[in-house]
Amino acid sequence: MYAGKGSIVFVLGGVRSGKSAFACRAAGAAGLPVVFIATALPVDGEMEARIRRHRDERPKHWGLVEAPYDADEGVIKACRQRSVILWDCITVFVSNLIVAGEEAGTSHERIERDIMHRMEAVLAAVKESDCTLIAVSNEVGLGVVPAYPLGRRFRDTTGRVNQLFAGFSDEVFFMLAGIPLQIKGAGAGFSPDIL
Repeated sequence: MYAGKGSIVFVLGGVRSGKSAFACRAAGAAGLPVVFIATALPVDGEMEARIRRHRDERPKHWGLVEAPYDADEGVIKACRQRSVILWDCITVFVSNLIVAGEEAGTSHERIERDIMHRMEAVLAAVKESDCTLIAVSNEVGLGVVPAYPLGRRFRDTTGRVNQLFAGFSDEVFFMLAGIPLQIKGAGAGFSPDIL
């Protein structure tokens, strides 16, 4: 796994594809301090248990920033030290911002524009830093078209964010049934020249 100055590793996959476990192993193997950026909200008992399980599975010595609405700022602050930043996950962060914007009556166009601006800023900050960012996100483009407008807006915005991250990343891994498939970076079986 690439771990150079200002490097970005993007881990993409479906639900329960092994994204988080792979990202945690990669972060731990880098040999640097790890800062975990968590985005989930404990909205009910099931989510509280899920968050607790994820917390228990991570090494206790890792730093933790719980940032459901400002994960981007958490990443930028963590970039001030030479470390590995594990952001899990972008999908939940985008969902949190969309729902908060909808509840505030903000137009979807403005919500998406703000999200994209924030993502561009965090990617630029990482590229100018000494840290390595491992970012986890769900692939949202392989399922059916959501039945409701909010679901379609979420899918579209998340798809655009994923494309942005993949474009800036040094390495991209697609998780399939717990198997990491490297689709961008050294050793990948993918070449942008064939497109």
